[in-house]
Amino acid sequence: MKQYQSVFDIIGPIMIGPSSSHTAGALAIGQVAYKLFKGRPEKITVHYFESFAATHRGHGTDFAIIAGSLGLDCYDQRILSSITTAKKKGIEISFIEEKQPSPLDHPNTALIEMVNGRQQIKVCGCSIGGGKIEVPQIEYGDCQLKLAGILPFALSRLSTIKEVEQKIRVLKTNDLVHSTALFQQQQQQVLVVYLKRNPTAREKVRLQQFFTDLIILEG
Repeated sequence: MKQYQSVFDIIGPIMIGPSSSHTAGALAIGQVAYKLFKGRPEKITVHYFESFAATHRGHGTDFAIIAGSLGLDCYDQRILSSITTAKKKGIEISFIEEKQPSPLDHPNTALIEMVNGRQQIKVCGCSIGGGKIEVPQIEYGDCQLKLAGILPFALSRLSTIKEVEQKIRVLKTNDLVHSTALFQQQQQQVLVVYLKRNPTAREKVRLQQFFTDLIILEG
């Protein structure tokens, strides 16, 4: 139950329905992809597994996950027309119902691929109820990230090991930080900062001053 901070997290958010797990949760997975991509994709491909694969049309998962990928919130009325909006922007949309079991061992699993001529990311997350999600797998830049999954956490691309060591030393003195993990692949380092709670507005400013490209993913 560590992923829930209050009874309202279990009840679910104010949202466009019909389902907190299949709609609001799907939208939240899409929002993670949106924040990481930082730009307009040319193509969004969504792979559904297990329960998501069986029920995504009837439960509004399609329009929800695309709405999140466009940066919309779960109470935004434009959610319902998100697929049409994306296509008008020239974004190619594909939904794939996978037959194999979830790579996350969870029935409500989606893998989002976003790509354009400059970058590509993959976000694999699951909706665990009440609009809450976990994101255990991310392909970010050249790095394959295997994560604890529970939000909130933050990511930053760093250029040198010396820079990484300096950042980690300072982070260890921050009461907001639970732990850190470093992923290295080729010439790129990605530092993951696991947070004890969602940061306040002031804490966000401080963190983003410390990391110029920090992406904070709130729970």
